Amino acid sequence: MKTITLNPGERLAAGQLPRQGVLPAAIMQSAQAIVDDVRERGDAALREYCKKFDGVDVDDFRVDPKLMDEAIQAVDPAFIEALKKAAAQIREFHEREVEQSWFTSRADGTILGVKVTPVSAAGVYVPGGRAQYPSTVLMDCIPAKVAGVKRVVMVTPPQKEGGISPYTLAAAKVAGVDEIYAVGGAQAIAALAYGTDSIPKTAKIVGPGNAFVAAAKKIVSGDAGIDMVAGPSEVCVLADATADATVVAADLMAQAEHDPLATCYLVTCDAAFAEKVQGRFAELLAASPRAEITSASLADQGVVVVAADLEAAIDAVNVIAPEHLELHCDNAMGLLGKIENAGAIFVGPWSSEPLGDYVAGPNHTLPTGGTAAFSNPLSVQDFITRSSVICYTPEGLMNDAPATQTMAQAEGLWAHALSAGLRRKMVEEGLEGFDGVDLGDINRIAWPVDLAAPKKAE
Repeated sequence: MKTITLNPGERLAAGQLPRQGVLPAAIMQSAQAIVDDVRERGDAALREYCKKFDGVDVDDFRVDPKLMDEAIQAVDPAFIEALKKAAAQIREFHEREVEQSWFTSRADGTILGVKVTPVSAAGVYVPGGRAQYPSTVLMDCIPAKVAGVKRVVMVTPPQKEGGISPYTLAAAKVAGVDEIYAVGGAQAIAALAYGTDSIPKTAKIVGPGNAFVAAAKKIVSGDAGIDMVAGPSEVCVLADATADATVVAADLMAQAEHDPLATCYLVTCDAAFAEKVQGRFAELLAASPRAEITSASLADQGVVVVAADLEAAIDAVNVIAPEHLELHCDNAMGLLGKIENAGAIFVGPWSSEPLGDYVAGPNHTLPTGGTAAFSNPLSVQDFITRSSVICYTPEGLMNDAPATQTMAQAEGLWAHALSAGLRRKMVEEGLEGFDGVDLGDINRIAWPVDLAAPKKAE
């Protein structure tokens, strides 16, 4: 792991972090070509890309729903119990996020409010490359169902031997997925965004994936809603002398084993502790079945920040704005108010980040690459639309129309002012409409008052 030592008074700079920033142009170009091809040729393009990238000939992309039931019977009952426990706690957490439509009224009878509506259909991308992620099925599909989405569609790459992992299918059954299609990559995102003969389009697309999936989501954004453009996974551990070096090392490895590009940060004020943590890696890696991936991530993407004091360490955490943040510190809960930027915060030594990955309840689809400074975890809000509701009475119109006309006049928008002015005239003169009515000086209906020109600065 690379070490950055901050001298007293020195702050961590974002440029010191191993982040690539925007998606590489070559990946964006490749993803654009795939998206355009699927948009133009539909299923024919999907079949070609499945053969090219997954090595599978796919005749029918739709996965028979019976396979979900068969998967429930095929996997170990202990796995099903774990799925059900996780699903129940994820559902319970997200049910607290549900928004209700609301309305309020003014004394003049004007009614204002918000109408909350679930999106018509949500597409969920579930990775299937280096590993299977049934946890992602639960995390991304359950909030959609809690929001009231009637059609939740899952896409995931077909396996080399054909079909989809029984673990993924079992999770889809528990999560209440309505449709599953064996297609992955940028081509799956294009199919969800624009539709093909086999795969009807969806209004929203969520879920993590590789760089090509992220690029495709960025490309289709605007034609379909997306949750975020996610990059490689990351964890940051803020640790003091009370932390256990072996536990911290295991926590860093838990993120590193996802991907060689996954990023692990250790922030501490104790250089000796940082060295102790790194000294634990060799023993733990020797037993890991994913040692090669884990080692590459730690060596190439790992960063240790040694700060002069706790204040500088917390500031470094906020600059990193990590996807996952663990607080291995004395009085960890007392530090919570000082953390400004993090996707998910794990407080205290018992709060293992993998608990959040699987069963805790809060969503594990989180902003990466520093975007936690302005983005949020996946939630029920990602699967709804909000419509403002405005309903005026004649009395309410008369209260607000003059100010509306004045604002419109200042902006030079005559028809805006006229729209309100005509309604004022109807109320003032008891008119039901303007058929056969002489409007007179229509400019005075629009702009009844002459605004004084702005005074020039002396």
